[in-house]
Amino acid sequence: MAVTAQMVKELREKTGAGMMDCKKALTATDGDMDKAIDFLREKGIAKAANKADRIAAEGLTSVVAQGNEAVILEVNSETDFVAKNEAFQALVQELAQHLLKNKPATVEEASAQTMENGAIVADHINAAIAKIGEKLSLRRFTLASKTDNDAFGAYIHMGGRISVLTVLEGTTEEAAAKDISMHITALRPKYVSRDQVSQEEVEHERQVLTQQALNEGKPENIVAKMVEGRLGKYFEDVCLLDQTFVKNPDQKVRQFAESKGATVREFVRYEVGEGIEKKEDNFAEEVMNQVNKK
Repeated sequence: MAVTAQMVKELREKTGAGMMDCKKALTATDGDMDKAIDFLREKGIAKAANKADRIAAEGLTSVVAQGNEAVILEVNSETDFVAKNEAFQALVQELAQHLLKNKPATVEEASAQTMENGAIVADHINAAIAKIGEKLSLRRFTLASKTDNDAFGAYIHMGGRISVLTVLEGTTEEAAAKDISMHITALRPKYVSRDQVSQEEVEHERQVLTQQALNEGKPENIVAKMVEGRLGKYFEDVCLLDQTFVKNPDQKVRQFAESKGATVREFVRYEVGEGIEKKEDNFAEEVMNQVNKK
């Protein structure tokens, strides 16, 4: 497979590695992006890449909590300009209220439901599209519930660019739950604890770290011990409870929660457009294509 400049650029953005290293990695892996990332990591050139790093789509995320029910959602627009539009912001809140009340299981189910104003959700979004002039869509949502003895941590960052919803069991202290949500916003953990990480993921990481240590010339008899130590660092990167608490570097998040007599049951972190690749239009190419059609 031919390695293109765009592929090199993408790998460089994902890993922070140099251009020639990226080209070499892609060539060695026949253009497979994931294998190229592992190749660079094994050489000690790049850290683990977050495949959701490239943010392209626009819109807003939001969290709405009412009593023991809460919802976190993302609604997409085509431009950041529309995301600042009051009508679009109102749509996000209307959809949040509908989701809280009707509790659909999927976006498809939600789209077919009837809102309080009598309109079907999909039609209500289409009416907003006609009014605002951009394609809009309800991309995703998660509903959560708690008891009277628990707390929601709702945090909205940068006016809705990122939203986090955390459920803290064993305390009603919303401020503590919100502090943890702020931490999640900054450090982007993938899991609450180590037991949520699949054996497949752990084994993949172990293989990458083993090859990395061997490539560094470390003696085979100490590689296994080194790898387990580095795995611990990996868990600190991806597991919330193992991370150093941003508001108190002397504490782990686990210790902060325990100091409140609480446990973190779950969290959801939405960032606008994560995982969506926006088409990169080549304007000159587009014009030439139109000319050639005539």
